[in-house]
Amino acid sequence: MQFDQVKIYVRSGDGGDGAVAFRREKFVPRGGPAGGDGGNGGSVVLKVNPKINTLLPFQKRLHFRADAGQKGGGSDMTGRGASDLEIEVPPGTLVRDADTGELLADLVRPGDRLVVAKGGRGGKGNARFVSASNQAPRFAEKGEPGIERWLNLELKLIADVGIVGVPNAGKSTLLSVISNARPKIADYPFTTLEPNLGVVVYDDLDLVFADIPGLIEGAHLGVGLGHAFLRHVQRTRLLIHLIDGASENPLADFSQINSELALFDENLAQKPQIVVMSKLDIPEVRERWPEIDSALRGRGLEPRAISAATRENVQTLIQHVFQLASSLPQATFQEAVEAAPVYELPPEQVTFHISRDDSGAFHVRGQRIERAAAMTYWDSEEAILRFQNILETLGISAALEKAGVQVGDTVYIGDYELEWTD
Repeated sequence: MQFDQVKIYVRSGDGGDGAVAFRREKFVPRGGPAGGDGGNGGSVVLKVNPKINTLLPFQKRLHFRADAGQKGGGSDMTGRGASDLEIEVPPGTLVRDADTGELLADLVRPGDRLVVAKGGRGGKGNARFVSASNQAPRFAEKGEPGIERWLNLELKLIADVGIVGVPNAGKSTLLSVISNARPKIADYPFTTLEPNLGVVVYDDLDLVFADIPGLIEGAHLGVGLGHAFLRHVQRTRLLIHLIDGASENPLADFSQINSELALFDENLAQKPQIVVMSKLDIPEVRERWPEIDSALRGRGLEPRAISAATRENVQTLIQHVFQLASSLPQATFQEAVEAAPVYELPPEQVTFHISRDDSGAFHVRGQRIERAAAMTYWDSEEAILRFQNILETLGISAALEKAGVQVGDTVYIGDYELEWTD
């Protein structure tokens, strides 16, 4: 499982079944129907918790199911509704439908909530079906089934400053020196396989720095873990472009990283950069610094040189970062993408589709009618008659007749097999 991407299963709770009951009270010989409604099932909700900054908690749990509502009771007693199931996610979590890829929400602000699976409605008790022509209905309604779906969660770190560069440029070392972060550090490429966050404090201000794992040629095409790393750079307000002073060709490395950023997202090429050469404590690097400094200034840049190992020039770098950050507009990531609603058919919409298979059976598909079938007690004649009325109201009966359905034909409503009658 990746640090910043995970696929989870969610299912909301079923609605409780409605009850069939009648009043049985002393001195009330002909008590009326008194079956209560079922309780609503619990919804599944994603909620932003600012104390979480990774998706690692999902290593232990990938399946989430909300509780079902309770059944209705006699004396018009409504069943207890189930509580919503809240799943905590870190700020910066993108939520997509795993089947369609549709973006459902960009959860950024602490406390942001998104209902990803709405709980099923409780079924109506028989007391709700009293009419002038039916004073004692002996049927009720089943609870609405819950919704199940797979979701892709993708984390884009929310940081003010991103530290980018080739592998082994010293990004993790710099982060460990200037912040409270303790990333893994070693003298070989790709020590950092996951972004690290650190808070840097200067006077009474603070900024969040992100150590972005080393980028290599082809990162914009996903080479290595390019896409996984580059997505985090998009959230930052400015970049520290750390050049490996001990590299064979630091200028080529600098150009390569900028190309990868621009090819992945053209907006990254416009992001403010502070160009810094690292490892100034190495004699050979210090000796070549004037040449590199001159070449970069020839490109219109104002480079700096530091040694994270000896802390040389690190404090002045931090001062410059805070000065630049204070002059920049607030991060655009604070303006969350409008959460796309979880798709549900509005009550007035009656979309359905009718097809016929090789055996001659008819198949009716549609969200509303399939849910109505799932909420019907098929062992109750009155409930079946009510379902037939629903078919007529939605225009399905007329559509089937137009398609050539005959008495005795098999009609499938979702997963339910029915025999067509007049």
